[in-house]
Amino acid sequence: MSEPRPHHVLVVDDDDRIRTLLARFLREKGLRVTPAPDGAHALALMEQISFDLIILDVMMPGLDGFEVTRRVRERAATPILLLTARGEPEDRIRGLSLGADDYLAKPFEPEELVLRVQAILRRSLPRRLGPARVSFGEWMFEMATLRLTRDGQPVRLTGGEAALLHALAAQPGEPVSRAALSERAAAGAGERAVDVQITRLRRKVEADPKAPVWVQTVRGEGYRLVAEPVYEPVRG
Repeated sequence: MSEPRPHHVLVVDDDDRIRTLLARFLREKGLRVTPAPDGAHALALMEQISFDLIILDVMMPGLDGFEVTRRVRERAATPILLLTARGEPEDRIRGLSLGADDYLAKPFEPEELVLRVQAILRRSLPRRLGPARVSFGEWMFEMATLRLTRDGQPVRLTGGEAALLHALAAQPGEPVSRAALSERAAAGAGERAVDVQITRLRRKVEADPKAPVWVQTVRGEGYRLVAEPVYEPVRG
């Protein structure tokens, strides 16, 4: 049985020193960390990668943390922990009203940050069971049934194509190695078989298979599906 992937955290702070220290400390705690120097970079990264948590500084030039929070909430439910040098109640209320999950005033102890992060991730744990489906453009792929639709109309997939799409959709936005895809989707037939199936899949889902938008090649790593995960609501 493979080990569960580490939680992936996006750390957004315009202070190079703080951003580097936070990334190093969180990595030491077993988290996967991607840093971003400002709000614009953070939003661009979110177009490509699905994160489990965003740690977001409020006081940044350009797009501040409040504006980034607002924009994130327009399209995603990714948990957000706001950091600020100001601890006024009105700032905290504003951040939470925009959809932030927690708020931590600077300066803070690193261990307190870790406790806050762990608490947020525990609350969002059901999401890590994997998406129920993924959407990309006019396409929707159901993980349980391996059913692909375009604007609600079913599209036929071969068994190999469905298995390949399922392996990519399980990690939307993240590269999956050709070796891993060979094991999961090509019955160990080899990486060349993966490349052939990728070509066939692109012919079905891409407007221009030679310039793919959804099923992208990641040089030196493998392939990724640029898609938005959709999770079933947690009941109980």
